[in-house]
Amino acid sequence: MRVAVVGGGSIGVAWAVVFARAGFEVTVQEPDAARREAVPREIEERGGGPVAVHADLEAALEGAEHVQECAPEDLTLKRELFERLTNLTEDVPLASSSSAITASQFAPGNPRALVAHPGNPPHLIPVVELVPAPFTDPAIVDRVETTMQQAGMSPVRLRKEIEGFIFNRLQGAVLREAYCLVRDGVADVDDIDRVVREGIGRRWAVIGPFETADLNTRGGIAEHARRLGPAYARMGAERGQDDPWTPELVEHVTAERRRLLPLDQWEERVAWRDRQLAERAPR
Repeated sequence: MRVAVVGGGSIGVAWAVVFARAGFEVTVQEPDAARREAVPREIEERGGGPVAVHADLEAALEGAEHVQECAPEDLTLKRELFERLTNLTEDVPLASSSSAITASQFAPGNPRALVAHPGNPPHLIPVVELVPAPFTDPAIVDRVETTMQQAGMSPVRLRKEIEGFIFNRLQGAVLREAYCLVRDGVADVDDIDRVVREGIGRRWAVIGPFETADLNTRGGIAEHARRLGPAYARMGAERGQDDPWTPELVEHVTAERRRLLPLDQWEERVAWRDRQLAERAPR
């Protein structure tokens, strides 16, 4: 399979590593001469294989079965680039590494366009968010999902477009509160980073926020919401947020968790979590 990576910055280099490592034939298009010279060395240093680097976009796209756009986060630039990508390709998925801009904004009406947003750097963080626009052809999304799986990534398909997707909305929520805690004199920057690094982050490296809540309270996530929901609501209200965990929402989340983990398996999963954390504990 041949993949064209458009943009040879840090994200483009990391994507090239991902695809080359999976055995794909990779081309990288980069307009800046200094960057073109640096790209092969940087890819090799990060564990990737040989790639072809081009200044010309048309040359880089020749024969490509997947296009991964990695241009700067600039709406005007992305709009112009996607017009060119559309005109220079046929029946090829056009995936953007956009961090927050949706396909509806940069490629309105284009059935081949979607977002495939990675964690940074993608050659070390396997999750990739697939965010189609309402007009994106579902068959295109299927093809991108298959490509990402073959490349060793862990694709997550979003059901609807939303600015920032999942990754940056979750990350942004934590970062907004971190700034507030510094502003309010609660703790300094290093203290907050340490709480995440040695606490929340270590736990979230094993399980996510919903499973954390589910396993932290005997009785599961419904009991967690009953006990701690009011406190979280008060904390949100301090920041002007009004997003209550309604009984219907808690019931919906509980049903999903119970499908994933019946309560009769709760003790076993808690023990598994503890083993995982113990293996990651500093020696």
